[in-house]
Amino acid sequence: MSMNRLEALRNILMQNPGDTLARYGLAMEYIKGASYEQAVAEFRTLLESQPDYAYAYFHGGQTLEKLGRSEEAREMYARGIAAAVRQDNAHARDELQAALAMLG
Repeated sequence: MSMNRLEALRNILMQNPGDTLARYGLAMEYIKGASYEQAVAEFRTLLESQPDYAYAYFHGGQTLEKLGRSEEAREMYARGIAAAVRQDNAHARDELQAALAMLG
């Protein structure tokens, strides 16, 4: 995990907490550094303001799986499927459905 990248993303978010790309990027950087709890927190913050950001649900669900929180991951995927349908994003919907199916 690059500290310079983390610092840059945090600085962007300090100046503009609503910056969707910076928030998503920060969550992804946390995943790279195995800071899964922090990543989930960033995805949830992002989804509060952008409830149709389908890929945040996908990566949030995957991160919850890494934490062994399967039921929360299922919920995240299901919410993401609904978001993808609202956005008419068949690709995201399919990926989220596949992730949900793999959880059983």
